[in-house]
Amino acid sequence: MAISVLTPQALNQAPDMLANHKTGFQVTTSTIDELSEKGIADRDEDFIVVSPYEERPHLLDLKTLDIANQILARALTSLNCLREDYATAPYVEIFNWPEIVDEIRRRASASNFQWKETSFFVVVFRSQIPPTTVYADLGTLDKAAHAEGTKSGGFLKYWFGSPDENGRNLATCVWRSTHDARIGSMGEAHRKAAGAARKLYTEWEIERLRFRIKDGANEWEIVEWVD
Repeated sequence: MAISVLTPQALNQAPDMLANHKTGFQVTTSTIDELSEKGIADRDEDFIVVSPYEERPHLLDLKTLDIANQILARALTSLNCLREDYATAPYVEIFNWPEIVDEIRRRASASNFQWKETSFFVVVFRSQIPPTTVYADLGTLDKAAHAEGTKSGGFLKYWFGSPDENGRNLATCVWRSTHDARIGSMGEAHRKAAGAARKLYTEWEIERLRFRIKDGANEWEIVEWVD
């Protein structure tokens, strides 16, 4: 697990840092709240699980997205880690990106949607935690920051691994845009997480990448993000 404070803007706020399924019963607001409290994803097809957190505040509302972003978000639910050394491996080799793009192409075709070249903002957070870090504390900060980022909008995917034997780990976010990432990192939960980072991590490094999917979703690349 790693804090979802994955923008340089958020880290810069701390000193010396780097920066229906239809059913046979009536679904009411109270019913949804009860399901959410139990950690069960909302049955409403407009909400999807895009992170390790399944409670309602962490679900992505597809109604807030255009078609291209909806397609990518749905495809990213199939994101899988391919390497055990993900904490240190080259980012493009860590996940099943070719399969994700194949799924984008399939969904676009099924929706009669003509995919035009689109870029998405990817943030990679590589970290190392010392033995003194209390993992539960890290998780509490991370979860609050993720809910905050989800509420702000455009937070399409969040994934994190577990620290290896040396305490190294990787977390990654896919955002609709750099603007969304910046807005999503400005809340109180992110400020608290950023302020605690020096105590929680021995070191950390941020990579800003561009996930470019070209016309027809026939070609793609993940490269350094240059404004």
